[in-house]
Amino acid sequence: MGVGPSTKETTLHHFRDPLLDVVSNDEDIDLVGVMIVGTPQSNDEKSFVGKRAATWLEAMRVDGTIISVDGWGNSHVDYANTIEEIGKRGIPVVGLSFIGTQANFVVQNQYMDTIVDFNKSEKGIETEVVGENNPDYLDTKKALALLKLKMRGK
Repeated sequence: MGVGPSTKETTLHHFRDPLLDVVSNDEDIDLVGVMIVGTPQSNDEKSFVGKRAATWLEAMRVDGTIISVDGWGNSHVDYANTIEEIGKRGIPVVGLSFIGTQANFVVQNQYMDTIVDFNKSEKGIETEVVGENNPDYLDTKKALALLKLKMRGK
């Protein structure tokens, strides 16, 4: 199972990232930064990057975070681990991911309770249309609204 063209974010998408645009323009949110975390091959390294990202967020004393994954399947192992590490530190976390008809993640945890599915294909599958299944403005607005609710409930 690999990541195909519809779930890959193009360079243009990164230059016009709707998540960054929505969050940075929201007057209720103080955007601290953007963190890019890789998807290592070994399980030890997968665990390490999740812990390191969460520790970094904790050290910055953020009030909440949105985590997005460019990929699915095996990438969800890293994604779930990072969400769990963030959640264990008491930081509200909301996710953005391609889920589609797979309906469940490869692995799950209690902190994965607010994930916005950015599947756009009618059949709920990964397609051959470049960039079809990427987060858009509506997806990112949903994620931000969910994060605000979680931060208020903290």
